[in-house]
Amino acid sequence: MSESVLSLYLGLALAAAVSVSAEAGGAPPNGPDVYLFESADRLERTVLIQAALERSPSLEAARHAWEATTERVPQAAALDDPILSYSLAPLSIGDDDARFGQIISFGQRLPYPGKRSLRGEIAMAEAEASRFDFEEVRLHLATRASQIFDDYYLVHRAIEINDEHIDLLGDFQRVATARYAAGTASQQDPLQAEVEIAHLLHQRLALDTKRRNLIAQINALIHRRPDLSLPPPPIELPLPEAVGLQTSTLEEEALANRPELLRLDAATLADRSRVELEQLDFRPDFLATGVYNSMWNQGDHRWLVGVGITLPLYRKQLRAGVAEAEARLQQTESDRLEVEDEIRSGVHMATDRLEEAHHVIELYRSRVLPASRDQVSAAVAGFETGGTSFLALIEAERSQRTAELRYHAALASYYSRRAELERQIGRLPGVNESFPAVAGETPAGSMEPQGDPR
Repeated sequence: MSESVLSLYLGLALAAAVSVSAEAGGAPPNGPDVYLFESADRLERTVLIQAALERSPSLEAARHAWEATTERVPQAAALDDPILSYSLAPLSIGDDDARFGQIISFGQRLPYPGKRSLRGEIAMAEAEASRFDFEEVRLHLATRASQIFDDYYLVHRAIEINDEHIDLLGDFQRVATARYAAGTASQQDPLQAEVEIAHLLHQRLALDTKRRNLIAQINALIHRRPDLSLPPPPIELPLPEAVGLQTSTLEEEALANRPELLRLDAATLADRSRVELEQLDFRPDFLATGVYNSMWNQGDHRWLVGVGITLPLYRKQLRAGVAEAEARLQQTESDRLEVEDEIRSGVHMATDRLEEAHHVIELYRSRVLPASRDQVSAAVAGFETGGTSFLALIEAERSQRTAELRYHAALASYYSRRAELERQIGRLPGVNESFPAVAGETPAGSMEPQGDPR
């Protein structure tokens, strides 16, 4: 019981800390959110996550739900209200020959010893379970903020790549037009360039729409109006270094930290106490009474005290209550085993996906990107000397554009999968820098690998 009390008070302290943090974080949830990112040149992942944790109505609702369950603890362990009753003999009023008749009675129900403490333990455990519901919402919210940040980064990089290739195709079109005017190329070449440029212009419109949609989603996540502007993301995400992941260690951390599992642990404690409480219902409750009856002629008999007990005679009903509580306990224990299996599987899958994302980044940095740029350079040189067709030049440009887009998609996917792995092991994404998969990360500066002669 003492450990549960300590855990609850620690939980309440955490709730107070979360509330103070939200108040100290700048603009309140209903304040002038237009100024939230006014002084920021770039939108940073940690800033977005913190804003989501401070301003989200869903997290605030979960916190209030937790606070509500903590208030059940003193209610559950309290005694029932005493009953005070008053009766009078109306015909004795104003009768000079009869004493005024009245009865004043007092009664207090007293549960069998142990029932109140068990009710308090049940309420305490349910409050703990609600606390972990709050932590689960907090964890999912931070993960969502981190992953939508990656989507926001990717759409900005896609727009930049799209604009760069519109300019590149414009250069190709001018070269093709000049060669056509000189009679060394066909009219098809500049027309082909125009078609490709029109295609990229259409993509630009689609990307702008996606960017606006993401801004609206981010604003909704941090409780702002959807039309408010946001600063752009960083120029490029940090490049992760290869660090081996110890899946068994991460699995142990997940089993120790995941709110879903901790919530079921608390629910198990509540169900066990509930079984004990149902078993105690076979024991009688007590009733202490005190009565004053003015109609007794003898003064010594006017005051009465008494004790009553309940008679738990309907054993079938009581046995059914115990059986129901035991079945609930077995259900919770089975649910816990299922969640534990899901957590183990989730950690393994998230680890594999993160390592895969890292390999894809390295593949594009070290091989695909350099090869696609060399292909464009070779195609340009060949076209200028007449040894390569303009269609081959266009195909090389498409390959380079696709490689650049996929590189940034792989980079964003890595951080999105990292956030998922952090969620799987019960850590807030983007907050704990000691995450083993990102130890030794350094800013990229540019998307070319070091030493790549562009």
